[in-house]
Amino acid sequence: MNLKFNEKGLIPVIVQDVKTKEVLMLAYANEEALKRTIKTGYAHYFSRSRKKLWMKGEESGNVQRVVEIRVDCDGDAILYLVEQKGVACHTGNYSCFFRKLEEV
Repeated sequence: MNLKFNEKGLIPVIVQDVKTKEVLMLAYANEEALKRTIKTGYAHYFSRSRKKLWMKGEESGNVQRVVEIRVDCDGDAILYLVEQKGVACHTGNYSCFFRKLEEV
């Protein structure tokens, strides 16, 4: 399958708990991050702010074991179905999507 990376060589990755189906986070991967994820079975991403590759949990221990990788119909987004160890969000919340938008 042909993946459509953006002009910066990145593709969005939605991360979902394989058991509960809760959406945990959104991150970005470049080709190298995706290859490392496939090779190791653990989620790797590309940090846009730090401009470097990183493995989820490399510092916190809150790793994501990737059970399955899916691609959307257009090939421009990826879904990681993961077993989350600990929390996914750097704030200490299980999911990064813990806040409700009060006014739309």
